[in-house]
Amino acid sequence: MKTKVALVKGGYTGEAEVSFKSAAFVYAQIDKNKYDVFPITVSLDSWFYEDESGNKHEVDRQDFSIKLDGESIRFDVAFIIIHGVPGEDGRLQGYFDMIGLPYTSCTALTSALTMNKGYTKAIVQDIQEINVAKSVLLFEEHRSKAADLVLEKLSLPIFVKPNAGGSSIGMSKVSDWSELRKALDDAYDAENTGYQVLVEEFVTGREFSQGIYRDSKGVLQVLPATEVRTTREFFDYEAKYTPGLTEEITPADLNEEQKERADRIIKEIYIRLNCKGMVRIDFFIENNTDKFFFIEINTVPGQTAQSFIPQQVRASGRTETAFYGELIEAALTS
Repeated sequence: MKTKVALVKGGYTGEAEVSFKSAAFVYAQIDKNKYDVFPITVSLDSWFYEDESGNKHEVDRQDFSIKLDGESIRFDVAFIIIHGVPGEDGRLQGYFDMIGLPYTSCTALTSALTMNKGYTKAIVQDIQEINVAKSVLLFEEHRSKAADLVLEKLSLPIFVKPNAGGSSIGMSKVSDWSELRKALDDAYDAENTGYQVLVEEFVTGREFSQGIYRDSKGVLQVLPATEVRTTREFFDYEAKYTPGLTEEITPADLNEEQKERADRIIKEIYIRLNCKGMVRIDFFIENNTDKFFFIEINTVPGQTAQSFIPQQVRASGRTETAFYGELIEAALTS
């Protein structure tokens, strides 16, 4: 009997558009000889499975089951591919824990922690060889005086972004103080991000993104890094999802010492944050100093054909089909 996989997509934020594209790619790659895959959409309005005829079948949220032709379908595992709320911030993971359904991502606690960029930096900053940019974490209560707090503590240029957002939505680079108020408003008002803002000083260096996962045997596997070079001022939403604006080099041109150091640090981040499944870690290597600067961790990274993780999987000599199978099997055995 095939393993029944719920491929959970959608979400409550602007990242749902990316989630649908990721889910379509994952669905196409999963081995259908081994797995029965049911794409499940989670939205603010409803949770449902849409069959090949376009008929929608509501999910019973008591046990995350669906009914097809009068038969109740229960899933063996959930493959979470929701970027942002509620698939990356721990809400969905907590629900699955309560009903006893295994899933492919980090736990509820780790997901909730890592969704908060400021809190994550506080946890990882004492890892040997890691550096973090100087920053200010702002809450809703700080909004009226946010600009003054930033002016007092940081120097230009700076990045302003939602503390619990993704896909660079609501993110701005500020090179002149006259731009700060609008950047703060954009970050505060980003949909479903909790009215928290992280402001960081700019690090001048090469930007990289690198995946890591624990396979079905429990062994940590670090994927080759990708270097990101964009024609935009920074790697914003348009640069991420508009063809031609960004050059992505996989595997990245790192010397052997840099590669070994990045792999070592990324493994330690994964362990320190108690990660599961696949995650992606973004970092800078600073010009002149060669220091490793942590940017953020993504616990449900994008999975479109051009996304970093599939690129890195292919560069490592694996196929996406084998990779997704490893993630499913690891979730079932963890």
